[in-house]
Amino acid sequence: MGEVSRLLADHGPAFGQALLLTWKLTVLSFVPGFLLGTAVTVLRLLPLPPLRSVLTVYVEIFRNIPSVALLIFIVFALPDLNVLFDYEPAVILTLTLVCSAFTADYLRSGINTVAGGQVEAALSLGMRPMRVISAIVLPQALRAVVQPMTSLLIALMLSTSLASQVPFPGRELTTLVSKIANDSAAGMAAFAVAAAMYVATGLLIAWAGAALEKKVRILR
Repeated sequence: MGEVSRLLADHGPAFGQALLLTWKLTVLSFVPGFLLGTAVTVLRLLPLPPLRSVLTVYVEIFRNIPSVALLIFIVFALPDLNVLFDYEPAVILTLTLVCSAFTADYLRSGINTVAGGQVEAALSLGMRPMRVISAIVLPQALRAVVQPMTSLLIALMLSTSLASQVPFPGRELTTLVSKIANDSAAGMAAFAVAAAMYVATGLLIAWAGAALEKKVRILR
């Protein structure tokens, strides 16, 4: 306990900055990833088989590729094609693509919970297909996937440790722990502090997700 206290006395501000950077990367990846995944889900509902096939391939690729492999490709392979990203945008792009694929997959499962009769009734009343999707199908699908999306957000937050794999401008928690471990004998204490911060953030996200699910739950 004394070692942790000394560590916080020496590196407390650095841990605070690292935690804020972790939160920043999480938000900047989740928001566009969620929006992109929602757009992919809606487009996959359109009666356009070629578009559906392309988007299905997109989802399957980014849902199954290891995040670190995708980051390495973006940082080290794309420059050969004259496509350059700074390290921070590269990490955010990696997490965004992965998040969008899982979002699209979860929303598709949520859409399957919507009764087909509701769609048929809306179409029979003269509603346009896109209006049916936006007003009837998508809201119910979003309600059904609050918990999976909460788990995805927690996983995305933990995956910000990808930033430790590149010369990132700034230190998120994993990078900070690695530096402290290399520079001193306080590696275990640093790991314990970072782990506590990850767990606390995950629990906070889980609590918010549970509260949101309770609020929007569809009573059956």
